[in-house]
Amino acid sequence: MAQIDPNEVADPAVLARIVEGRFDDPFAVLGPHQRGSMRHVTAFDPGAIEMAAMVGGKAHPLNPVEGCPGLFHGKVPGAEPYLLRGRRDGEEWLVEDAYRFGPVLGELDEYLLGEGRHQRLWQALGAHVIEHQGTRGTHFAVWAPNARRVSLVGDFNAWDGRRHVMRRRGATGVWEIFMPDLGEGTAYKYEILGAYGGLAQKADPVGFGAQHPPATASVVREIAGYGWSDGGWMGTRAEAQRIDRPISIYEVHLGSWRRKDGGRPISYREAAVELVEYARGMGFTHIELLPISEYPFDGSWGYQPVGLFAPTIRFGPPHEFRDLVNAAHKAGLGVILDWVPGHFPTDPHGLVQFDGTALYEHADPREGFHQDWNTLIYNYGRSEVMNYLTSNALYWLREYHVDGLRVDAVASMLYRDYSRAEGQWVPNKDGGRENYEAIAMLQEMNRLTYGEEPGIMTVAEESTSYPRVSRPVHEGGLGFGFKWNMGWMNDTLDYIKREPIHRKHHHHQMTFGLHYAFSENFILSISHDEVVHGKGSMLAKMPGSEWEKFANLRAYYGFMWGHPGKKLLFMGQEFAQGSEWNHDAEIDWACIGNPLHYGMQLLVRDLNAIYCATPALYARDCDGAGFQWIEANDAAHSIYAWVRRGGPGDPEVVVVCNFTPVERSGWRMGFPQAGLWREVLNTDAEVYGGAGRGNLGRISALPGESHGQPAHAELVLPPLSTLIFIKDDKT
Repeated sequence: MAQIDPNEVADPAVLARIVEGRFDDPFAVLGPHQRGSMRHVTAFDPGAIEMAAMVGGKAHPLNPVEGCPGLFHGKVPGAEPYLLRGRRDGEEWLVEDAYRFGPVLGELDEYLLGEGRHQRLWQALGAHVIEHQGTRGTHFAVWAPNARRVSLVGDFNAWDGRRHVMRRRGATGVWEIFMPDLGEGTAYKYEILGAYGGLAQKADPVGFGAQHPPATASVVREIAGYGWSDGGWMGTRAEAQRIDRPISIYEVHLGSWRRKDGGRPISYREAAVELVEYARGMGFTHIELLPISEYPFDGSWGYQPVGLFAPTIRFGPPHEFRDLVNAAHKAGLGVILDWVPGHFPTDPHGLVQFDGTALYEHADPREGFHQDWNTLIYNYGRSEVMNYLTSNALYWLREYHVDGLRVDAVASMLYRDYSRAEGQWVPNKDGGRENYEAIAMLQEMNRLTYGEEPGIMTVAEESTSYPRVSRPVHEGGLGFGFKWNMGWMNDTLDYIKREPIHRKHHHHQMTFGLHYAFSENFILSISHDEVVHGKGSMLAKMPGSEWEKFANLRAYYGFMWGHPGKKLLFMGQEFAQGSEWNHDAEIDWACIGNPLHYGMQLLVRDLNAIYCATPALYARDCDGAGFQWIEANDAAHSIYAWVRRGGPGDPEVVVVCNFTPVERSGWRMGFPQAGLWREVLNTDAEVYGGAGRGNLGRISALPGESHGQPAHAELVLPPLSTLIFIKDDKT
């Protein structure tokens, strides 16, 4: 077959760059182009030595271009769609020509992407299975503004970046291509010729699926068309997640909650049955999952994500994650995801130097490198990066009906000098340490999510005294719904781990939290971080003999559930697992066969039931009018007592704690009202593994002042115990 002079096709220098995979505007040359009344087709396939355009079963040969191996050109009459037929060494293949299809992204998408204000970023970028110009296929789009060229690669083109160079969309920095015949399950990456000439294959930052690690490619997933049946929950969610409602959260690492078939993690669909039934049976109101955005390293527990838009394949594909959320909602449980916008790992297939430049991260390591975790910090001041993160938050809430996001490591985002020595950080424009750009991103995330998805909740893991974390943005706050109370957790754990004889010297570690308990909407969290990295299990933290360890922990949980604030326990803590959490194995379910562990599990179940049924224990969790000390200063006996109040007409609650191993009989205690008070919970009850000492289920408070209260009663305070009394509304 005669070869064509390159000058008849295009500038020979351009053709040479196409062959070498260095040309950034392939649609200007490849595909169909009208010249006068005749359509000309140029195709590039480095694996072919013959090429023809097939129209209606008829072959129209394309001639090889001289000096340009794999490049073919010829006339193809008519305007009907064509297929490309390639041949080599007796082998023949028939494919659609990706370069015959026009753009998919519209002008509005292009404008919003260019501005960095596309709230539905995932609807424009990523891989979408669609029908385009009458053909079924997948549209791919990625932001890489400084790249010299971007190609789509996969098994479909032998991972050859020369074959499917994408279309640059003007000044937006976005590249796109429609690939006919590709669909669900296709593995792919973007091959990027970087700004300074380096070549890298990258996973899709907005990909909806990924290969199972250690494989690193993205996977096309159809995320539309799921048949949700959770309308009942979604219609009442806003009521269930208000600050005056009971919220008790079961924090779960799916990879180690249950193991199946000799060691594999539970799947999303299995969790939709087993985890949901267990959490509901235990009386929790919410399940919180450690991060499920795709991550390369199991040992990060998901806190170093690479694919922010992809539910990890470790437990199943996206629709099966939806099965878990749907099942939880039908059982009346909310689902919260841990979300990680604070940093990302340096894995080469991820966001690092994405287009050959510091695109998502700061270039200056004093701003862009996390010394604690050897990770990279997002450049929050870049509008496209802020857009990427805020739209990702909305994505999980909208596409997966998730009810809330717990934002990881907020303190590390708020301060430029977080965990940095002098000279290792860059001050803000005013010379201070606050990270204005990260603050703006968090505020925008909260504005967007609360505005677009009413009834959701966002939670900050924030360990400093930064003000107004859980106050609205328009009032100068960060806009979160809740904040983890890290100070309360640190103080109370430090107290309870001490031998009782020494507790009198640290008495106010247990009361100090009330000085700021209502400054934020707090969640009292005993999370995974407290039972890992040598910290031991909750049970192992407790002092004394085996019986004393269990009694201490039971009393502590009673203290926690009686204290103002929503509740959170990490899996295994509810039955006092003896060993530290190991992410590579399931939690120690077998220990429930021991009556003491089983008793602890029953206690947490009953604490949740009492909490959810008693407005005085939750309605004013975030309101100082709902709390009053009865006894806060008895350090000598390590005794604490307080009143909890709900709304008008709600029975009052009195909580009394004895944190010494000494029984106190005939102990005079003030009560806010005279009359009968039911002892609705006693952590020393035999059913929980205690000795059964107490007040026979009720006490009678008599008129007469004590502890500043108008009534009093003489109590039996079992050793290392918490008692909860509710006013009998019949008296």
